[in-house]
Amino acid sequence: MRLNKYIAHNSSYSRREADRLIFDGKVKINNRVVVEPAIDVTDEMKISINNRYLKKREDYTFIVYNKPKGELVTKSDPRGRKTIYHSLGGKYRGFSPVGRLDYASEGVLILSDAIDIVDKLMKSPLERVYKIKLNGAVTKALISAMEQGIQIENSTAGAHEYSDITNMEIKPFNWFKILKSGRNYSILKVSISEGKNRELRRFFANFHLDVLDLKRVSYGWVNLNALPTGKKRFFTTEEYDEMRKYIKSIGKSETKELKKESKEEEKGK
Repeated sequence: MRLNKYIAHNSSYSRREADRLIFDGKVKINNRVVVEPAIDVTDEMKISINNRYLKKREDYTFIVYNKPKGELVTKSDPRGRKTIYHSLGGKYRGFSPVGRLDYASEGVLILSDAIDIVDKLMKSPLERVYKIKLNGAVTKALISAMEQGIQIENSTAGAHEYSDITNMEIKPFNWFKILKSGRNYSILKVSISEGKNRELRRFFANFHLDVLDLKRVSYGWVNLNALPTGKKRFFTTEEYDEMRKYIKSIGKSETKELKKESKEEEKGK
């Protein structure tokens, strides 16, 4: 894991603040000053900030936040805009989000102080379900694309204004429901298993449709239920049980993959 990311996830510092500490020579690895934020580190290394050792969090806590529109999923913003941590409070600055929701989106946001698990969940194929309002009708071409996926080329429509990504492959949706299709607006419920940056906005922009509202209603086994907008809650006992089962299943699959790679290496000798 990159040094600046490790610091951000095991302390109250943001990634930018971690970069500044590193550049200022205030961070050491095994008692030696380092000035490169992107250097890879492991749990076996002794990392200190201002000569105080950084401790990795051993236990973990998960919370669910019903993110409102108008908040950034970041620890700090150079332009001074409101972030989720303004609402969550300083106690949760060390918590990292499982994926992101853009400034204009709302809904389920899972956060935890366990960076390893957060990374696994972000890379997982867990189902993400969204309720979406569009400014036009659902066409046959749109339905076909939701069923078959699309390849976006040489386009930034629907992307963040500073994004330089012009090509993107969007896989078929897991499923979708058309709740309303009208000339002026439509409402859909869709399920995807990836979380690429502004993937859904870019998908619909490819059909000249703007996303008027985007709300994530569930992530894996975690649902909003009756959680009010702008409020947080801790995982329930059942959600923690599901998390433990999922982490265990990931561990088994990783072990199988390592054994497979080992056998392939032996054959190649």
